Amino acid sequence: MANEGNKVIYSMIGVSKVYDKKPVLKDIYLSYFYGVKIGVIGLNGSGKSSLLKILAGVDDEFLGKTILSPGYTVGYLEQEPRLDEAKTVRRIVEQGVQATMDVVNEYNAVNEKFSEEMSEEAMAKLVDRQAALQEKMDALDAWDIDSRLEMAMDALRCPPGDTPVKILSGGERRRVALCRLLLQKPDILLLDEPTNHLDAESVAWLEHHLQKYEGTIIAVTHDRYFLDNVAGWILELDRGQGIPWQGNYSSWLEQKQNRLKNEEKSESARIKTLERELEWIRMSPKGRHAKSKARIKAYEELLGRDLERESGTREIFITPGP
Repeated sequence: MANEGNKVIYSMIGVSKVYDKKPVLKDIYLSYFYGVKIGVIGLNGSGKSSLLKILAGVDDEFLGKTILSPGYTVGYLEQEPRLDEAKTVRRIVEQGVQATMDVVNEYNAVNEKFSEEMSEEAMAKLVDRQAALQEKMDALDAWDIDSRLEMAMDALRCPPGDTPVKILSGGERRRVALCRLLLQKPDILLLDEPTNHLDAESVAWLEHHLQKYEGTIIAVTHDRYFLDNVAGWILELDRGQGIPWQGNYSSWLEQKQNRLKNEEKSESARIKTLERELEWIRMSPKGRHAKSKARIKAYEELLGRDLERESGTREIFITPGP
C-alpha cells in the first residue's frame, strides 16, 4: 500500500495465526503507511478481528512478527470494551485527554490557592507557577477542553457525564470507549465495527471526523456506506491471505468483478483441459509408459487445484449501514 505520506509506520512480517489447528492468517506480509484509511473485509471467521488484536498488541500468540516504528502510538476499539466500573462516563472520556486534564486540574488548583493567606515569597512562587501552567494550557489548546469533550460526547450520543459506568449497556460502553479513543488521537486507529450501536447522525459525524483524521485508520466493518465514505484501501482477507486493493468499497467491487471475469475465462479453458484429460485417462490402456504417467500426474494436480477452488470459493456480503 502507498499514499502521499510515503512512510511505513507498521509492518507485519510472516504473520500466521491458528485457531484449533485451523489456519486463520497465513504468512501475511503487509506494510501500513501513515495516513492511509483501510477497510478490512472478509467472511465471518476469516481473521478480521484477529488481525486487529495482533496489530493492537493484545494477542501475542502468533507466528511471525510485527514492527511499530518508534514514536508512534496505537489505539484500539474492541467489540466489547473494558471500562473501569468505579468511574463515571465523564471520567472515562477524560482519559482520552489525560495529559491535558492534568494540566487543567493543576491550573484550577493553583487558582484556588490565591484565596488563601500566604507570604509574599509563596505568592510569588504561585504566580510563577500559574504563568507556567498558562503557557502549557496555550500549547495544549486546553482553554476550551470542556466544550470539546461535551461536543464529542453529544455527537456520539454518550450518556450524561455523571452516569456510573457500571450501569451502562453494551452499546453505551462502546460509544463511551469510542469517544475516549477519538479524543486520544493515536497515530494508528484500530476500529472493530465502529458504527455498531450508533444512529445515522452519529455515523455521519464519525465518517466526517475520520475523513479528516491525520493518522492511519484500520477498520473492520460490515457497513458498506462507511467503507465507501472513509476507506481509501480495502484489505480483503480470503482463506488466510491478506489482499490489498486501492480504492473504497465500490471500487473494490468493480476490481473484484473484473478479476472474476478474467478468472472465468481462465476457468473455462481449464475446465476444457480437465475434460480433455479425463477423456484421455479413460481411453488410455493400462500399460502406460513414463510420458503417460507424467500426464496423469499433471491431470491429478490440475484436478486438485480445481477441488481447492471449489472448497474455498465464497461470496463476501457487506450489509447496508444505518
